[in-house]
Amino acid sequence: MALLRGINVGGKNLLPMKDLARLFADAGCADVRTYIQSGNVLFQASPAKAEGLPGLIAAGIADRFGYRTPVVLRTVEELGEAMRNNPFLAAGASESWLHVLFLASQPDAHRVAALDPLRSPPDACVVRGREIYLQCPNGAGNTKLTNAYFDSKLATISTGRNWRTVTRLFELACADTSLQERK
Repeated sequence: MALLRGINVGGKNLLPMKDLARLFADAGCADVRTYIQSGNVLFQASPAKAEGLPGLIAAGIADRFGYRTPVVLRTVEELGEAMRNNPFLAAGASESWLHVLFLASQPDAHRVAALDPLRSPPDACVVRGREIYLQCPNGAGNTKLTNAYFDSKLATISTGRNWRTVTRLFELACADTSLQERK
């Protein structure tokens, strides 16, 4: 699946989902569908084809719509692993407080260690692999734990989703996988 950052948010970077789906289909992906208007794309592609998709899709959006947006990929297995590794959920936090930032690459350990744990109390974050788990009791719109902060500190690119969206994407991806196995 693909997770795009910053499209159709606050009337900026407008991108109709049918056009986004067409970009993926034109790139050779099968069974393409989108979920909500914020750039979540479920699709089937070989690992070799998927490897080049972030750059190809970002370039297609830039050519057709005039802006660049990061594209981060995760397999169904990787998304499931991300869900199982959420330390805040395991500790009993309210799901409405939880968010995940998906990173384009794994950050260096020394960069992770240099993050400021007191940047935005009472908010908290934990970096595990290519995910940053956020607990934001006052809402994601009120935290200083932003994409820009993490991108600059970790030297990578992130895109975030609330826990409800992460859960729904996993459910949809598992359903798609189940359908593929029955064909």
